[in-house]
Amino acid sequence: MKTFSIKNKKTLYIAGLIILAFIVGLWLGKPGNDGVVTVETAAATEHAGEAAGPEWWTCSMHPQIKLPEPGQCPICFMDLIPLETTTSDAGPRDIVLSDAAAELADVAVERVRRQVAEAEILLSGIVEYDETKLAKIAAWVPGRLDRLYVDFTGVEVQKGDHMVDLYSPELVATREELEQAYYQLKTVKNKSGTLYKTVVDNLEAAREKLRLLGLSPEQITAIEQGKSKEDVITILSPLSGIVLHKNAVEGMYVKTGTPIYTIADLSRVWVTLDVYESDISWLKYGQDVSFTVEAVPSQVFHSRIAFIDPVLDPKTRTIKVRLNVENTGGLLKPGMFVRATARSILDAKGRAVNPDLAGKWIGPMHPDIVKNAPGSCDICGMPLVKAESLGIVSMPSSDKLPLMVPASAVLLTGKRAVVYVKRPDTEQPTFEGREVILGTKAGDYYIVLSGLDEGEEVVIKGNFKIDSAMQIAAKPSMMNPAGGGPAPGHGQHNMSGMTSGSKEMADMPAATTSVNISEKLLDGILMVYLKLQEKLSLDDYDMAYKNLMEIHRLTMGVPGAEAIMKPTMKPISNIT
Repeated sequence: MKTFSIKNKKTLYIAGLIILAFIVGLWLGKPGNDGVVTVETAAATEHAGEAAGPEWWTCSMHPQIKLPEPGQCPICFMDLIPLETTTSDAGPRDIVLSDAAAELADVAVERVRRQVAEAEILLSGIVEYDETKLAKIAAWVPGRLDRLYVDFTGVEVQKGDHMVDLYSPELVATREELEQAYYQLKTVKNKSGTLYKTVVDNLEAAREKLRLLGLSPEQITAIEQGKSKEDVITILSPLSGIVLHKNAVEGMYVKTGTPIYTIADLSRVWVTLDVYESDISWLKYGQDVSFTVEAVPSQVFHSRIAFIDPVLDPKTRTIKVRLNVENTGGLLKPGMFVRATARSILDAKGRAVNPDLAGKWIGPMHPDIVKNAPGSCDICGMPLVKAESLGIVSMPSSDKLPLMVPASAVLLTGKRAVVYVKRPDTEQPTFEGREVILGTKAGDYYIVLSGLDEGEEVVIKGNFKIDSAMQIAAKPSMMNPAGGGPAPGHGQHNMSGMTSGSKEMADMPAATTSVNISEKLLDGILMVYLKLQEKLSLDDYDMAYKNLMEIHRLTMGVPGAEAIMKPTMKPISNIT
C-alpha cells in the first residue's frame, strides 16, 4: 500500500484538473471527415482568427482571454462573449460605445466648472462656564468664620451682597490703629507742622491695611466715623452670579487664601465644540456658527468662533473650538448638549473664506468686537487687528474659484481617483479614463487639484458600467491602472484556486500543438477520468493514483498528447 503526503494529495487534485481541461478540450474539437476529433490549440486558432476577421471573443471574468471564435473560457468554462473592437482613433485609455450600448448603460455627463466650494459642517459640544467670569471668595486674613450668609450651592447672588463675616485679631488691631490715627488727626491744631504730617501718614497707612484686608471704602469710612464697632470683616460678593461651590462652614478657622465660595457669572457662557481632523480646514477664527439645545428647540443661537485649540486631543483625534455666547435670559445652562452647524466656503487653495469679515478690524481677544476702521477693543482696550491677519480670507473672483467635479463622477480605490471624460471630437460616444488628484470634498462635489480642465464633461452616471467595459477590453481601469489583464485580486485565479503566477500554473501544459484522437479512445479516457473524480471525492488516493496512471497509459500512444500529459505525470512519479 502506498502512503501519500499532503503535498502529494494536492498534486493528485492538480493532475486531475489538468486532465479535465484536456478532456474538455477534446470534446470541444470539431469532428473531421474520417471520424477523428481534432483539437486545435490557441496557437493554431490565433492565425485562423486573424484571417477570419476582426471579431474576437473574451471571458467576462477573465478579460485576458481573447479567442477568434465563440466557446468556453479555458479557465472558468464560462461562455465567451463578443469583444467589440474600438475604432482607429480610440486611444489606449479610451472606450467606444455604440449608441445602443450608451443608451443601455444610461450614461449621464456633467461639465466640470468653477464654483463656490461650500459645505455644511455638523458639530457637537457642551455649554461651559466662562472662565473669565469666575470668581473665588477667599479669606484675606487668618481668622474664624462667624457667619456664612449663603448656606448651599446654586444660590443666585448680586454684586455687593453679604457673603461671609470673618473675625480676625489682625483686623481688630488694624481697626484700632485707624481709630487712633483719626482721633489724633482731629486733635492736632498746627496743620503745617511735622506732627500733623506724621498723623496723616499713619491714617493713610491704616486705611491701606484695611483695604488690603478686604474692607470696602464705605466700611473704612464707617470705622473712622465710629459707626462700626464690629470685630468682623464682612466679605461682599465681587460679581453677580450663582454659587458653584461652598468650601467652608460656620465656625471654621481659615488661613489667608483659604477658598470659601466660587461664584460664576452666567450672563455669558462658553460653547465648546469638538472638531475632527478632516473638518479643521473648514473653520477659521471669527466664523459664524449656529447651534441649538434640546431645552429650547425652537430657538437658534448664533456666535462667532473665538478660539481654536492649537493642540489635538490624541485620544479623540479632535480639537476644541470655543464660542463666546451672550446668555440673555439664562436659557443656556452649563452642561447642556449642543448641536452646531458651520457653513463654510473654501477658495481654490483650500482656505476657509469668510466674506462677512474680510476687510474688517477685529478684537484679537474678543471676536465679537468688529469695526470698519482701526481702533481699540471696547472690552479690553487692545488695538484692533485686520481680519486677514487672523486667517480670514475674502471671496475669490470667479476665475479663481476652485474647479469642482461631482462626487458621483469619481471612482475611488483608496489610493487613486479615476473619472471618465467624454471626448467631444468623436462620432460615437467615446470615454477616456483619467486619473485625477482631488482636494477637499465640499458637499456633493470634490475640489480638483489636477487632471481636469474647465468645461470638460465627466460621466456622473454609468461610470461603473464603462469601467467594467474597460476591464473586459483589458484596458486601464479603476482597479487595474496598467491594463492588459484582470484587476488585481480578481481574475487571476482559475477553478483550482491556483494563481497565474504560481508554480502549479507554470507546470500546466501550454496548448501549442494539435491532437488527433478517435472517439472510442476519447470515451475510454473519459470513463477512467470519471472514476478518478469519484475516488478523489472519497479521498481514496490509492485508487485515484491507479486511475491516473491508467489515463497516462491510454494517452501514451496518442500523437501530440505527450507534450500535454508529460508535465502532468512528472510530479506523480515521486509518489511513494
